[in-house]
Amino acid sequence: MLDTYGINVWCAAGKGSFGTDELVSRIQKTGLADEVETRRLIVPQLGATGVSAHEVHKRSGFKVRFGPVRAEDIPEFLREGKATPEMRRVRFNLRDRAVLIPVETQNALPFVAGASLAAYVGDGAIGSAGIVAASAAGLAGFPVLMPYLPGDDFSTKGFVLGGAVGVAAAAAALLNDDGTGLASRTLRALSYLLALPPITSFLALNFTGCTTFASPTGVRREIFKYVPLMAGKAGAGVIINIARRITRSSKG
Repeated sequence: MLDTYGINVWCAAGKGSFGTDELVSRIQKTGLADEVETRRLIVPQLGATGVSAHEVHKRSGFKVRFGPVRAEDIPEFLREGKATPEMRRVRFNLRDRAVLIPVETQNALPFVAGASLAAYVGDGAIGSAGIVAASAAGLAGFPVLMPYLPGDDFSTKGFVLGGAVGVAAAAAALLNDDGTGLASRTLRALSYLLALPPITSFLALNFTGCTTFASPTGVRREIFKYVPLMAGKAGAGVIINIARRITRSSKG
């Protein structure tokens, strides 16, 4: 059993924990060559992006065969000794994307709850609702709408979807007459426009590890390109919001 730190095979292969080094290491640690006569290993097809078959054979003496995509096809694969084209086909339809929502939501729930509570205490209901909406857009809206959102990168698609949330929150802030004046409300709206889209974009970026068309090198390139931008925009939005409240308090 390879140690993928609790991550599914496909994501682990993309992130490197289900890979050649881990497979060879497990063969050596378990003394597998001394326990079995055969020198063939069957690994999940979705681990292929992380496992180099020829490298495994060179380093361990075991030949690698890739099994079917879906676990339900394993019995037939073992009976026939090979995978059919249908077993090899990877789908990523609405059902496949939607099944990821509960997993991602569970992982992100502590952050969403903490951030929305902090926003409610410091900024009120609009900011808190904006964080919840931006998170929901990234966790549920993105996997459902992904094929229809403009842009090639996941982060760009996330910014588009999060931008809609940011505009809605900014409009609510401008229309909410809290007695602070138009200038203060405008700064509050600007803080939402800056801070909320990166939340959606970052959550959308997490889906790169479980799609049919993202590669490890492409994911790394997108992370290095967009994460600093996300952090910068979100940080600027938070600073503007805090500065607005400090200024308001000093005047009060």
